[in-house]
Amino acid sequence: MVPRKTHFTSEITPELNGREVVVAGWVWEIRDLGRVKFVVLRDREGFVQLTFKAGRTPDDLLSKIPQLNKEDVVVVRGIVEASKIAKSGVEVFPQEMWVVAKARPLPVDLWEGTSDLPTRLKYRAADLKSPRNLAIFTTASEILKAVREVLYRHKFVEVFTPKIIATSTEGGAELFAVLYFERVAYLAQSPQLYKEQLTASLERVFEIAPAYRAEKHNTDYHLNEFISIDGEGAFMDYNDIMDVLEEIMRSIASVVNSRRDRLEKVGIRPVLEKVDKIPRVDYDEAVERLRALGYDVKWGDDLTVEMQKALTKFYGPLYFIVNFPASLRPFYTKRIDGDPKKTESYDLILDGIEVVSGATRIHRREDLEREMRERGLDPAAFESHLSVFDWGMPPHAGFGMGFNRLLMSLLGLKNVREAVLYPRDRYRLEP
Repeated sequence: MVPRKTHFTSEITPELNGREVVVAGWVWEIRDLGRVKFVVLRDREGFVQLTFKAGRTPDDLLSKIPQLNKEDVVVVRGIVEASKIAKSGVEVFPQEMWVVAKARPLPVDLWEGTSDLPTRLKYRAADLKSPRNLAIFTTASEILKAVREVLYRHKFVEVFTPKIIATSTEGGAELFAVLYFERVAYLAQSPQLYKEQLTASLERVFEIAPAYRAEKHNTDYHLNEFISIDGEGAFMDYNDIMDVLEEIMRSIASVVNSRRDRLEKVGIRPVLEKVDKIPRVDYDEAVERLRALGYDVKWGDDLTVEMQKALTKFYGPLYFIVNFPASLRPFYTKRIDGDPKKTESYDLILDGIEVVSGATRIHRREDLEREMRERGLDPAAFESHLSVFDWGMPPHAGFGMGFNRLLMSLLGLKNVREAVLYPRDRYRLEP
């Protein structure tokens, strides 16, 4: 009977010297030095060296080594020994080994990293075995945990909103249509309207879930299915939300730095070392700075990635742009009292990429209907949403964070597809 795994490779330390353990994973490397043979075992957490030595290792185990292939799945019971020779300072001397699955040659190169991105994405399940990907996605999990902890600390409640909807959330973004029994429905591009409605009951809510955009982009930082982290808080404005985001980014930076050694071993150099006070740059100031740098940008223009990267010269790799023109923001964004051409809104820019967008929202029905009409939207199409504003809608503000884009920018990845387990873009629907 195959025993149960007792330790991940990261838990095999010199402190376990003399202890029996059961490790399990995949054969990464085999070195045959005659009377001594080494097998490097890989699991999700890293590597451990298995040492097979003539005279110490049972003969039946030694005879199995020539039959092993890279990526064979093995379970090993053995004794831990501290070692001055092994890279990790520790090795395991096997007493028993079970080969529970054999592996054929992989369609991607995990060892030298020579496979191009399209090939890697075609054979994604194999590609995800690489130490680089394991570092990326275990870090991603820790980041999500940190985000949740901050939001729970600020009394946000985690919720789940529908992803099949009857009408557009943002009044203009392209939608994926789906056949929903006898009618046409759409995949949600944002939980925006639902999370606003929920502030009238749960007050502070957040959701971490897929979102869908039927936009025909083909860039290194756009996807058609992505993970969105959304939050909305009653009795809060955009400055309150930016304060929460500042704490979230501080926590994220701390998580990433705690894993910096593992990331750097696979060639990933995180962009942020620490987060203090994040600059809040008025849109007007950003435009003036860009003009001074020679960019042809007019007030009311959206800022490009190139422009946002240029502004890092003044504000560092992480900064907010605040108070955008109303023409650049969705219909539900509150205008600034006394300056109605501008809005209580912001984008959070990381390494030139917008990773979070948000604002104070309109909470009075008559103001919301007026904004809809000015933008060519029919309030009647949003009646189920607008009716909520008749029942006591509090002032509220929120954010939407593109998690995959955040991960890409944070880790300095070249393409957002590297930050998604199974990407969905304009041309990719499988695996």
